[in-house]
Amino acid sequence: MSAMHVLLTPLKRIYRAIVWLANSPATLILAYAILIVVCGVLYHFFEDEQSIGDSIWWAVVTASTVGYGDISPSSWEARLLAGILISLMVLVVIPLITAHFASKLIVDSDAFHHEEQEELKNNLRRVRALMEALAEREGITLPDSAGPPAAPSDR
Repeated sequence: MSAMHVLLTPLKRIYRAIVWLANSPATLILAYAILIVVCGVLYHFFEDEQSIGDSIWWAVVTASTVGYGDISPSSWEARLLAGILISLMVLVVIPLITAHFASKLIVDSDAFHHEEQEELKNNLRRVRALMEALAEREGITLPDSAGPPAAPSDR
């Protein structure tokens, strides 16, 4: 196994996890809630004087990047946690939420689905076969559909 493969394997797994999260609003909201609770609990342990409720409030305020300032970290661990939480929100979670809703706005609900496209192609093949059979019976030559269109006739 090459060194590059070993280095890229964790990144591929992270990428797959992000794609999985992005494809469902429910998993995205669940991941956000878990992130808030985990960061709140960690903050509670890093900042001894903070209650669990205040710690979770700190996580919500920090994750939303509002930063009221009513609770701010004093230990280096809590400050590092705040930096990671803000970075995750700004670089991963908010873009995923934005991309999800943007993709819903862009999707053309009138577009044909794969099954409908296949049905249309099959119908066109049957119509073509019927036209060819009818043209053969009537002695009419059909222009080849693969060639360029015929020039208009001068009458």
